[in-house]
Amino acid sequence: MRFVCRNFGLSDMPRRGLTPQEAPLEVLLLDVEAELSIREQGREVWSEEAFPVAELAYHLAHWLRSPAAGHEDFELDSMQAEEGLIRIVNSYGGWRVGSTVTPDFWTSPVAWGVLVAEIGQFHRSVRKGIAAMGVDPSFIPES
Repeated sequence: MRFVCRNFGLSDMPRRGLTPQEAPLEVLLLDVEAELSIREQGREVWSEEAFPVAELAYHLAHWLRSPAAGHEDFELDSMQAEEGLIRIVNSYGGWRVGSTVTPDFWTSPVAWGVLVAEIGQFHRSVRKGIAAMGVDPSFIPES
């Protein structure tokens, strides 16, 4: 299971009349978007264009740092996207990624360490994409 990000953009920030340097945290979380795909065994199993990847990375970092990490499920409670658009649940056999939008879609179960490593790779990808746009990625905590 892999999270793949590409085609980063700042969606509504120009319309808001803000630069990334002056934008508040909530605007950065909502406006830094990219195409997000979830891949499994080399094939794309879920994809969303213009997904708030900064917001997902931010919330995943906080989840991994919380006492709930490894014990409680994760559900993205987005300011912009449908609640549960990305879910990570502990099931028999390991952790699975799914979405309320496609309730029949779930990745194969993976061990906690594999999930944490993939989330770490996702964070690095998002931070790199943000930096490539000339924005300081420090608003997303290290995972």
